[in-house]
Amino acid sequence: MIREVAIHKAEIRALIPHSDLMCLLDEVAQWDEQSITCTTNTHRDPVNPLRRGGCLSAVHAFEYGAQAAAVHGGLRARSAGAIAAPGYLAALRDGRLCASRLDVIHLPLRIFANRLFGDRANCVYECLVSAAQVVVAEVRITILERS
Repeated sequence: MIREVAIHKAEIRALIPHSDLMCLLDEVAQWDEQSITCTTNTHRDPVNPLRRGGCLSAVHAFEYGAQAAAVHGGLRARSAGAIAAPGYLAALRDGRLCASRLDVIHLPLRIFANRLFGDRANCVYECLVSAAQVVVAEVRITILERS
């Protein structure tokens, strides 16, 4: 069942370990047991902590995808009456960048993360970052539970 309720930054921060400016997602637009769609404008923020020399490289789109996957894990755990197990980004595979910078994109970013398999913090997601209908980045990420 798709849940189309807006979840904003304060609630997102409660679901993931990223705090303050390092929480890159502004809102969860929808989610279900398999996937999540988030939106953000933080790529245009001049104080984005991932900027270097005033620029935000498109390679950081992978971090946006990883945070969407983390929020998804947190929402899934919460819906089951639990707290998500801490995890870490263990691998990036099949990454593809279709832009060189994120900060020059003037539209909001849409981050879609689809859980391919796994449960709890041991899982693999495919992530797609886009602006309107234009793909910015794609990647498959592996998240492993911290022990």
